[in-house]
Amino acid sequence: MIYVCPLSKVGETVAATGAARLISLLAAGTEMTRPETISQQDHLLLSMHDIIEAQEGMIPPGEIHVRDILDFAGNWDRARPLVVNCYAGISRSTASAYIIAAALSPKRDEAELANTLRAVSPSATPNARLIALADQVLGRGGRMVEAIAAIGRGADAFEGIPFALRIDG
Repeated sequence: MIYVCPLSKVGETVAATGAARLISLLAAGTEMTRPETISQQDHLLLSMHDIIEAQEGMIPPGEIHVRDILDFAGNWDRARPLVVNCYAGISRSTASAYIIAAALSPKRDEAELANTLRAVSPSATPNARLIALADQVLGRGGRMVEAIAAIGRGADAFEGIPFALRIDG
């Protein structure tokens, strides 16, 4: 099971779920305190801004970020949950959860997965750049991009409500 939450809810989400691994996608300089129950090697901290086009002074999501997410998730034994967070729990983290679920369930329909994401998180607005890069890396022929575009922008929210996304549907 993958759990997604905002930065402000990482500690309580990890504690409530018994998660063993954590992926954090934050802008450089954002303070992040790793929960004591997550070892350093079980925490992937990626530095990027929540943007879809390059902007001066900002780090856009890149292919290396997608590959790091996929490698980290690929080494997850799934015995205990994985938590993914970004600052608000709305864009970078929801994109990452979608990417991980697609990668670990390669036969799962991209549209069904996107619709499931929308059902469990009305505010989810996956970062389109991360989705497009993952679509290329995973060889999905644009289906991930189309599926996320079809669910549209999520409900306005300052911060997402923590949610769970099943890997196998």
